[in-house]
Amino acid sequence: MSNKDDILKKYRANVKEKFDMPDLSDIKAITYPNPLVQFVKMSEMVGGQVIEVDAGRDINVLIRELFPEAKEIASNLPEITIATRNPDTVGRARDLNGTDVGIIRGQFGVAENGCIWIPQTMKEKAICFISENLIILLPKSQIVNNMHEAYKRIEFDKTYDGYGTFISGPSKTADIAQVLVMGAQAARSATILLLPE
Repeated sequence: MSNKDDILKKYRANVKEKFDMPDLSDIKAITYPNPLVQFVKMSEMVGGQVIEVDAGRDINVLIRELFPEAKEIASNLPEITIATRNPDTVGRARDLNGTDVGIIRGQFGVAENGCIWIPQTMKEKAICFISENLIILLPKSQIVNNMHEAYKRIEFDKTYDGYGTFISGPSKTADIAQVLVMGAQAARSATILLLPE
């Protein structure tokens, strides 16, 4: 038995009173007439850049146009042919240090706050946080209204211990003198490429 299982077993043994889960079916979560428009608005509000990709456009050429100075590009996505690093084949997470552009795939976006669900589909998830610039490929048809809808759609890839994260724009902090700083702990920029149907 793991330490976690042991701790949970002790907690369960000391529960004196149990309560049923509350009924959440009456929650009126926010919805939008056009979730895609709201998602773009919120993504830009939190510092992200959103680009709608035309059908037939070469994503690799577009990424090179966006980041012409990038020397180290990390991705394990099969359609990304310009990658110089693969998070599935590096020896350890710190081998991704110095990545100029990290390219990952989002499963769905949330109109309410501009965040994107990123399930771990690579060996080293550090690519999501260590890259100077992050590019997220997202099908534009996969936008939900709110976090209530988002939580119902979350799925984990069991290959990587069921990890995933929501990412909304570039890294930011405002805890020092209440001044907003972008790129404080992770990506300095976040670009969402909305892919056609």
